[in-house]
Amino acid sequence: MTMKSLAAAASFAALAALPSAALAQHDHAGMGHQMSGDHAAPAAAKAGQAIDIAVTGDGFVPASIKVKQGQPVKLVVTRKTDRTCATEIVIKDAGINQKLPLNQPVTVEFTPKKSGQLRYACGMDMISGVIVVE
Repeated sequence: MTMKSLAAAASFAALAALPSAALAQHDHAGMGHQMSGDHAAPAAAKAGQAIDIAVTGDGFVPASIKVKQGQPVKLVVTRKTDRTCATEIVIKDAGINQKLPLNQPVTVEFTPKKSGQLRYACGMDMISGVIVVE
């Protein structure tokens, strides 16, 4: 074994002996990933807050969702029925007006700037839901 591989093996052995709480705080420098809160965002924040919404005969499902203020949100909206006026999604306070073709997932991305409620609705403002920003 080379000195480098011996050092890596010793480092791994030392990490394996740590309690899981200490391991969660340890920065795995040089191992391809990081776990500490100061160095890497939680997985949900990295990928965005992805939420699936369906448009059905019952309207937007779910009709209420929760997201975090200041973190990117990705809504994946799929209209699953022709028997609806919800052929688009409108989020006025976020400046969003996106067509919803039948049976095709549409991604709507934005970052909520303030806490509270954002209303989303069809283009006719008859079918709606709410995004609770915490």
